[in-house]
Amino acid sequence: MSVGAKKALAAYGKQNLQAQVESASPGRLIVMLYEGAIKAAQLGKLHMQNGDIAAKGESLSKAISIIDEGLRLVLDHEQGGELSANLDALYFYMIQQLFEANLHNRPELIDQVVTLLTDLRDAWESIAQPAPLPTADAEPAGQAPGDDAQRGTLSYGKA
Repeated sequence: MSVGAKKALAAYGKQNLQAQVESASPGRLIVMLYEGAIKAAQLGKLHMQNGDIAAKGESLSKAISIIDEGLRLVLDHEQGGELSANLDALYFYMIQQLFEANLHNRPELIDQVVTLLTDLRDAWESIAQPAPLPTADAEPAGQAPGDDAQRGTLSYGKA
């Protein structure tokens, strides 16, 4: 692939990410932070296994930065109470584990952090997804199929 094509793909990727961020709900933004931290941590582990020290440090530093400056920074300690305090402590633990993994080449610590991040991401995904819309054939609660008594209030136009 030519250098120009690589630059074009990189620019497209940045624009695509920017478009996703601009149109995302706050919950979706949190999920995106988790996904970025997971990806960076996994990449750090791959570089660790390949012996690429500089790339390992860069990737793990990126994961730490996302956790510290992204996830920890948005915690609302006033409204979040105990949950916010617990998440803050968990994020601090993850940062410590990634530092330790980077310093002593311990991939199992990265695996622990990725597992924690994945569990949290999955929980946020379930919260951030909008509730499904009722289907057209669903009957209101307590109404027998075919009972048109309340249908006029639910339809557009003539009942």
